[in-house]
Amino acid sequence: MGKPYYIEEDLLKFGDITEFQPELGKKFFSYYNDVFKEGALTEREKALIALAVSHTVQCPYCIDAYTTASLEKGADEEQMMEAIHVAAAIRAGASLVHGVQMMNKVKEISM
Repeated sequence: MGKPYYIEEDLLKFGDITEFQPELGKKFFSYYNDVFKEGALTEREKALIALAVSHTVQCPYCIDAYTTASLEKGADEEQMMEAIHVAAAIRAGASLVHGVQMMNKVKEISM
C-alpha cells in the first residue's frame, strides 16, 4: 500500500507555498497573519471559528492546526466540540434549505 494522501508532516511545509509564487504567497501570509490577530474577536474566538470551518471544509491539516491553536488560546474540549456542532448544524441546514428548491420543482411539475 502506498503512502497516505494526507501526510501530517506536510502541515509544516505550509510556508513553502511561496516557493512557486513568492509575491502572492507573501501577500496571502500577510493577510492570513493579520486575520488571526486580536481584534473585535479574541484570538481564542478566531481559533474556534477556524476549527469549526476546518471541519466544514474537511481539511485535516487545518483541523490539526486549529485544534492545537484552540487549546493554546485557552479553549477547552467542550467549547471546541460545540464549535464543531455549530458548523455541522449550519452545513446540515444549508443542505436542507435547498430542499425548498426540490419542493418548488415538484409542485411545478405536479401542477
